Amino acid sequence: MKQRKRPQCAKCSLKDRICIQENGRGPEFCPTRNYTDLIKEVTLKYQKPELKQFARMASIQEAECYADRDIQPYVFHPVKPRVQEICEFAEKMGYEKLGIAFCAGLYKEARALTDILEAQGFEVVSVVCKAGATPKETLGIRDEEKILIGRFESMCNPLVQAAILNRENTDFNIVVGLCVGHDSLFFKYSEALTTTLVAKDRVLGHNPAAALYTSGSYYARLLRKGF
Repeated sequence: MKQRKRPQCAKCSLKDRICIQENGRGPEFCPTRNYTDLIKEVTLKYQKPELKQFARMASIQEAECYADRDIQPYVFHPVKPRVQEICEFAEKMGYEKLGIAFCAGLYKEARALTDILEAQGFEVVSVVCKAGATPKETLGIRDEEKILIGRFESMCNPLVQAAILNRENTDFNIVVGLCVGHDSLFFKYSEALTTTLVAKDRVLGHNPAAALYTSGSYYARLLRKGF
């Protein structure tokens, strides 16, 4: 049996990609070509009513973020910031109670988000990452491994954030600036589906894509092993 090439979509340079164009092409590593049976099997899951409704509304929300779609030939014209998208999507889904899991370094952003969500008629529950005041020593962290060496430092606790929002029976959760890894744990243990509004980047003003855009110039060192 011929060995299947591992998917490398990020390396595809074709303009007429099969995943986008009906009669397009795909390279040897194209999963649209190589995983047809798996794709058919998984796509059947969208027939589950709850999953189908969620995915359908997400797709409708995606389209509504562009204006003048009836004008041909179409030129992309995005018109909505992500926070507006989240509000509109939550309304489409009939959600009433929204949860915010946020980083202690983003109190202002979490408060601004709360004000916006409440202005749009949602009930809001928010939990900071330091909730519980559990010392970092609980994880086996040594004093020299802390940010605040020689002082008490509470650990980020995404499991507690998830548990509290689960107890509050939130319909949908929003992550605001949780650390790398802490966000992963929150996604895993949150019972409600979750979206991200802010991805933390301490250096780039929470715009991590900036390092990607400048990886050929200012951040070229990222392309060297060990930075």
